[in-house]
Amino acid sequence: MATAAQWIEGARPRTLPNAIAPVLAGTGAAASIDGLVWWKAALALLVSLALIIGVNYANDYSDGVRGTDDDRVGPLRLVGSGVAAPAAVKNAAILSLTVGAVIGLVLVFSTAWWLLLVGAGCLAGAWYYTGGKNPYGYSGFGELAVFVFFGLIGVLGTQFVQAERIDWVGAVLAVAVGAFSSAVLVANNLRDIPTDTESGKTTLAVKLGDPRTRTLHLVLLAIPFVATAALVARTPFALVGVLAVPLAIRANAPVRTGKNGMELIPALRDSGLALLVWSALTALALGFA
Repeated sequence: MATAAQWIEGARPRTLPNAIAPVLAGTGAAASIDGLVWWKAALALLVSLALIIGVNYANDYSDGVRGTDDDRVGPLRLVGSGVAAPAAVKNAAILSLTVGAVIGLVLVFSTAWWLLLVGAGCLAGAWYYTGGKNPYGYSGFGELAVFVFFGLIGVLGTQFVQAERIDWVGAVLAVAVGAFSSAVLVANNLRDIPTDTESGKTTLAVKLGDPRTRTLHLVLLAIPFVATAALVARTPFALVGVLAVPLAIRANAPVRTGKNGMELIPALRDSGLALLVWSALTALALGFA
């Protein structure tokens, strides 16, 4: 039976910046058009955290029962390592996703009914990333899904539930956060190219190959700082986002220097940290604009 510490590790806490950052950015976008609503921001954060924990457990379960994680290089996987029963991990995924759905209903009923369709799409995306007969994460669409769910939907959804409209600032933030979030997954899938290839998991990294995946990681980390330049049109304070540049450079260091396997784990950690810091700084700048 898995310990509490193992369940926490199985929830993949290093991925939590991917859930927190879009809410910070979306809240900053809402504040920039005088639409900040703190209680809705708090609920959006709880939804985002519940969904990412749910998708992490769902991924652990689905990859584990398929045998994809049997020879995994990275951190602990509950099912693949055998420390937790598949049914228990599946139930944890369902519970987390259900919590996110219930909290999300409050935002739906207080904002617009059609957000229910968006929420349903998010739940389906969470489960079928590695679940079902034809998981899209096994066909190279993982990064695109992360860009859409944790970038476009995460940021613009957070802005909309508060301000009840979106604008170009929210769109720029959504692209930037989506790029950062995708960079985290690219670093993860770069590390796993050998084991994913062997297990038949055709991620984007497997399709692109090692050299082009490393280039993609750099491009994705650069996009948010192009967004910073664009956001200066709203407020010059947005330039504070460049303070995250050293973190982005550090995140890319293991990738550009040819590291492999466990040596790439700092790239995941620092990509997420750069995402979180950039989002927090930019949101504050927009809030005080």
